[in-house]
Amino acid sequence: MSKAVNGKYQSMEQARNAREDLIGSDIPQDVIYIDEEAKVIRVMMPPEEAREIHEIFDRHGITYPA
Repeated sequence: MSKAVNGKYQSMEQARNAREDLIGSDIPQDVIYIDEEAKVIRVMMPPEEAREIHEIFDRHGITYPA
């Protein structure tokens, strides 16, 4: 079962770079959503893969709830 992992970004460039890094880590493009209005990047993945997503978010300075 998939769960949303959300991260808050500051700039669109930051979100694009994180998205490219996610794709480069073999995360499918169709599970990555960028909400420009809310400045949130959302990844729908099984909970056991959340750690990898958080590591990528950290690399790009994207914040997320603990």
